[in-house]
Amino acid sequence: MLAVQIPPALEERLTVVAKAAGRRPDECVIEAVLDYLEDLEDVRLAEERLINLREGRSSTLTLEEVMRDYGMEG
Repeated sequence: MLAVQIPPALEERLTVVAKAAGRRPDECVIEAVLDYLEDLEDVRLAEERLINLREGRSSTLTLEEVMRDYGMEG
């Protein structure tokens, strides 16, 4: 278990928002942390793919190629 101290003003704001949403403050914090971690993971993956593209270890496809590959030609 992780315990985190937040400034009183932020805690009050969290409590007000959570109550208005019919949720507990800890539920809101957990959801916010999960969203933040997903964003960080997405950024890391995007940066890794960009490096691979710049170093020639991967390539891109045009929209037309993707559509053709998935049988979506118009």
